[in-house]
Amino acid sequence: MCEIWTMGEMLVEIMRPTVGVELFDAGEFRGPFPSGAPAIFIDTVARLGHTSGIMGGVGNDDFGKNILDRLNKDGVNTDYVLKSDEQSTAVAFVTYFKDGTRKFIYHIGNTPAVHPKPFDIKDINNPKYFHMMGCSLMASDDFKEKIIDAAMTFAKNGAKISFDPNIRPELLGNRTVDEVLGNVLENCAVLMPGVDELRMLTGETDIYKGINKLFTYPKMEVVALKKGSKGTTLYSRTETVDCPLYKVQEVDPTGAGDCFDAALLCGLLEGKSLLEAGKMASAAGALNVMKLGPMEGDISPATISTLVLSK
Repeated sequence: MCEIWTMGEMLVEIMRPTVGVELFDAGEFRGPFPSGAPAIFIDTVARLGHTSGIMGGVGNDDFGKNILDRLNKDGVNTDYVLKSDEQSTAVAFVTYFKDGTRKFIYHIGNTPAVHPKPFDIKDINNPKYFHMMGCSLMASDDFKEKIIDAAMTFAKNGAKISFDPNIRPELLGNRTVDEVLGNVLENCAVLMPGVDELRMLTGETDIYKGINKLFTYPKMEVVALKKGSKGTTLYSRTETVDCPLYKVQEVDPTGAGDCFDAALLCGLLEGKSLLEAGKMASAAGALNVMKLGPMEGDISPATISTLVLSK
């Protein structure tokens, strides 16, 4: 069965093709592109040669076909994806600004994206990782509970939990981060926060105090601290390494972090050193930003190897 699993929102993304166009202005859009952070992540896992599966939901419509065709083509197991005849596929509209910020309008609530197909753990053999996304936990309280329950079920059956907080203010609403995350950190083995997320999760303004606090959780093995243009630093209980930055022509930053997460887990699964896994992860993120669309980068073991060797 699959080595790496995830559960979360599956959606199509409709994007402004040029920077600085507000969503409230009349203008052009590009898409639909298959998207959703968990879908981007799991598709990258498959493209890197590892067996992968996703649990989620789409409408039985053309947007749902857009997502499933892509995942199935790349080898993702979609047996546990609900195809609804009653609700349409979730959509996100996004625009970018010159300072690197983004703005989203999500249509996720009351769509199949937050109603995954039930699964029987007896059908899922020898899972290695179950990956969680903060944006999925924020989509709805009911969906959050289903994801956390699934994660704990997978953990009891041998999977390690990995988690990217991926905090979206548009989805968080009036809830606090603690209300959304619950006991996720206590069960997490691999964590991939940004700097601001690290501070929110730990309550520490000092990065090193925050990292040390995370390692008070007994199951924590690796923390990948994402620092934007300054790169990523990987921490284990015995080692600290900086991931290299690869200079590429950026077209669209969407999904780079999800591709990073996927390649990092693949590297760890392959038994690579922390530095080598970090190189893979950084290369995957860099390759993804070179194309318009959340999972359109030319990512494969060969392209990652080429980029890593070019450094």
